[in-house]
Amino acid sequence: MRLNQWPWVPFALFAVAVGLYPLVYYFTDMRHAGLLQSKSGELLGNGWYVPAFYLHITAGGIALLIGWTQFSLRLRARYLNIHRLIGKVYVIAVGVSGCAGLCIAFFATGGLVPAMGFGTLAITWLFTDVMAYSSIRRLDVDRHQQWMIRNYALTFAAVTLRIYLPLSQLLHLPFLTAYAVISWLCWIPNLMVSQRIIRNVRINRSRA
Repeated sequence: MRLNQWPWVPFALFAVAVGLYPLVYYFTDMRHAGLLQSKSGELLGNGWYVPAFYLHITAGGIALLIGWTQFSLRLRARYLNIHRLIGKVYVIAVGVSGCAGLCIAFFATGGLVPAMGFGTLAITWLFTDVMAYSSIRRLDVDRHQQWMIRNYALTFAAVTLRIYLPLSQLLHLPFLTAYAVISWLCWIPNLMVSQRIIRNVRINRSRA
C-alpha cells in the first residue's frame, strides 16, 4: 500500500477532517453538540460519562489523525524512529479511546442493539490493537502490519459513521432504526475491506 497512489488522497482527507471533528465539542455547548444532545441530563451529570466521552473522542481523533501515515513505505524506510514513535502514540490512543468507548457504549442512544454494536466495535478495536503491538514486540512484522490494517479499518469507523448518519437523514429513515443499523454497518464492512487488502498484499508479495 502506497500513500502516493491517488485513492489514498480522499482517504487521508476524510481521516484528517473527522480526526479534527472532536474540536467541535471543545468550542460548542456540549449539551447541544452532536449525539450528546440525545442524552439525558441525569447521564450527563453523573460525573463520569462526560469525561469518558471526551477521552473517547479526543484519543480516537488522535488515532485517526496519525494512523494513516503509518502505511507510508517512504516514512518507514527513511524515518523509522518517527514511524515507531507515531506507532506508540497510536497504540496508546486506541487503548484509551477503546476503553472509554466501551464504557459509554452501554449508554448508546437507541438501546440494546446499538449498545452491542458499539460495544463489540470497542472490544474488537482493543483486541486488534493488542495483537498489533504484541506482534511487533515479537518482531513479526508481517503479522503486525496485518493487525494494524485491521485496526485502522476499525478506527476509520469514525469516518463511515459520520457518512452514514447524514445519508440516513437525507433518506428520511427513522433515526433510532438507522442508528441501530449504523452501529454495526460503520465497522463490519470496514473490517471486510481490510481483509481484502491483506489478501491483496499477500498475493502481491507472493508474485514478487
